[in-house]
Amino acid sequence: MLLTIVPVFSCSRAHSTPESLYQHAKGAFLSGELKQGQDEAERGLRQFRTSSPEWAWKFRILEAKCALWRGLYENVLAILDPAPAPPVQADVAIPRLTLEGVAHVYLHEFSKAEETLGEASRRCADLAIQDCGDVLQARGFLASEQKQSVSAEELYQLSLSFADSDHDSFLKSTSLLNLGAESLLQGRFDEAVDRSQAANQIASALNARAVELVAIGNLGWAYYELGDAEKALSLLSGAQTLATQLQDVSNQENQLTNIGYIYMDQRKFDLAAQSFHRALELAQGIKAKQDVYNALRVLARLALQTGDLDKASDYAAQALSIARESGNHVDELYPMLVQGQIAARRGDSGKAQQIFKTVEQDKVCPVFLKWDSQHSLARLHEDQNQPDAADREYRDALATFEAARADVQRVDFQLSFLTNAARIYDDYVHFLVAQGKPDEALRWADFSRARTLSEGLGLLLKGALNKDNAAAPALKPQEIALHSKGALLFYWLGERQSYLWAITARATALFPLPPGGEIDSLVQRYREDLTGPQKAIESSEDGRALYRTLIAPAQALLAHTAKVFIIPDGSLNNLNFETLVVAEPKPHYWIEDADVVNASSLRLLAASLVRKNVHEAPRKLLLIGDSISPGPDYPELPGAANQIASVAGHFAATQRRAYRRERATPAAYLTSRPEQFSHIHFVAHGTASRLSPLDSAIVLSRSAAEPETFKLYAREIVQYQHPLRADLITISACYGAGERAYSGEGLVGLAWAFLRAGAHNVIAGLWEVTDVSTEQLMDRFYDELDKGASPDAALRAAKLSLLHGAAFHNPFYWAPFQLYTGS
Repeated sequence: MLLTIVPVFSCSRAHSTPESLYQHAKGAFLSGELKQGQDEAERGLRQFRTSSPEWAWKFRILEAKCALWRGLYENVLAILDPAPAPPVQADVAIPRLTLEGVAHVYLHEFSKAEETLGEASRRCADLAIQDCGDVLQARGFLASEQKQSVSAEELYQLSLSFADSDHDSFLKSTSLLNLGAESLLQGRFDEAVDRSQAANQIASALNARAVELVAIGNLGWAYYELGDAEKALSLLSGAQTLATQLQDVSNQENQLTNIGYIYMDQRKFDLAAQSFHRALELAQGIKAKQDVYNALRVLARLALQTGDLDKASDYAAQALSIARESGNHVDELYPMLVQGQIAARRGDSGKAQQIFKTVEQDKVCPVFLKWDSQHSLARLHEDQNQPDAADREYRDALATFEAARADVQRVDFQLSFLTNAARIYDDYVHFLVAQGKPDEALRWADFSRARTLSEGLGLLLKGALNKDNAAAPALKPQEIALHSKGALLFYWLGERQSYLWAITARATALFPLPPGGEIDSLVQRYREDLTGPQKAIESSEDGRALYRTLIAPAQALLAHTAKVFIIPDGSLNNLNFETLVVAEPKPHYWIEDADVVNASSLRLLAASLVRKNVHEAPRKLLLIGDSISPGPDYPELPGAANQIASVAGHFAATQRRAYRRERATPAAYLTSRPEQFSHIHFVAHGTASRLSPLDSAIVLSRSAAEPETFKLYAREIVQYQHPLRADLITISACYGAGERAYSGEGLVGLAWAFLRAGAHNVIAGLWEVTDVSTEQLMDRFYDELDKGASPDAALRAAKLSLLHGAAFHNPFYWAPFQLYTGS
């Protein structure tokens, strides 16, 4: 959305003079009270219409600005087209022409917009007044709406330079805002986040709530495009609430449309329909053609997903008509794709194929629309029993997606971006299984796993699929099982069908499982049982059901091995498989039958086995914890000192370095050269961030040099300059594993960060842990390590000691800690 500009000013309490009244109205405008600002400007216009025509025009311009920001585009033209002729002074003529031009752009009256903005630009040729920065932005907006991205970007950059030279913070914020919006349109989403955040910071300092509103909304949409629907929904809902408060109709309907996308993706179709229909109603009320088009095209998609093909066809036709009337070719492609999908559903494969090819091959087709059309074509060929053509299109779609993913630079965004291709991978895996190619399906499934982790560790090149449609990297799963001396259970939770590959050194078997949604429900209920006071082994049928569903099908293959590597998917990342209940010969937890280790992918597991043959660094411990409370949210841990002493006792004084109390700071870790230690152990509080997992942190003591610094963040761990070589990192803290699982990547939090930094094994908690039970568990764990046990065997022995003891036999005490193996 384009924003017009006002200068920064102070407000006055007295309104007896035109100056004071005008400044007060401008204050309301800047702070986002658009309705109030418009009403006050309209009163000023009436009051001074006769006595002071010059002031009357200033009030008229301000009234029109407020109306424009509210999305009342026809009102803008009515306000600025009065009977008395406008004055010729530049400070009135230029903003009047600019406002009229922008209103015409929103109404898709492009020839009128070009005429008025051209006149404003000519008047600015020999001037450097503040209003000329607005003209540059308005021309950029016109270019953007006409899909002239290069020109739009250049004009927005000129307005940004104008703002810097004029020391105009408000103009700078809106220039950055529009640059961020252009980045969004061009699919440069990480750049869009950076620009929108910069705009929001400046606007926040100015208390320019209308700018903040748009910046927050743009950030929300950028995160949606990056695959982070949870963060997007939080931001978009906040923007929609603020738009309602500010009576900003345009932004209300924009945010409602965007929120509807998320509901539709979550298959909450009733909520999506409510959002889309309300957005359409508001957009039609202000005659914002682009927004009407946006609502219509997504209503077409929704109707298609809910099976109402007639409505889908009608909405698509209306959207296509608006795009063609506006001469906007790119916008034609969206409803065309829906029309192709409708034709496919109606059995008109010839028409469907023609449309899909037309969209895919269009020179200006956005990349996400291209992979969508290729995916649609793959499904069409699959339905027509043309497996070779379907396979080719699936690979084309994935190659197109992977090329787009290769352009995403920041680790935060790489984590979520794979979500955009989750359905393509799911459909392709399902297709390959149906074609009797389970090994190839496993290869592609594993290729989609732990991508950001693998790329960061140098195990997989970014952009591994190229335009020539190369296959996913080869796998030798049975060799991996042989070298691991265990069995591998690889899970795929699909929308229509889930799968389990059970792999041993002798055989690989594929087992169909229920759809992912059914498994998700079981996992969620069982997690609640595990964190309560009851004994899950006696009270929870879900623990038994999960064992029957996830483990029992492969039981025959597991009979000759006690060690099992779990490669989970989706909600299974939040499940400790050791707690599943085996019914025979008597009810017991699976940990009593198996030594369970978690891995992110077969590729990473293979790398970890290779590393075991490399000479290891001498045994040396870095111990950090028992910190001084940084505040009431993080009270001191009563048992921390005992745990510190206990862990330290397992290493000779020359083999350990400990930082406790006031010395246990984030800087202590970062400056200790952690890459030299074989073992690193933290005893502290931990926090997990769902919306921004790399903001998960270990809570330590405040730094004397930087009192505000007391958290060691996951992103700092990832960004540390040298790769870690630690065989084991133990995070004796709550939620060390993280709270949120990303599509393909698994749980992302502190454990993921340490693996990404190079650690070979990490022990971290899935939920809150208690001080006393953890101290006992860790003491037994290190006892087993001293005896030469591997980390997984040592952790299992420590857990069994609690399970078979009197005080802490409930899984709540021993089950939160899991071992994650890296590379």
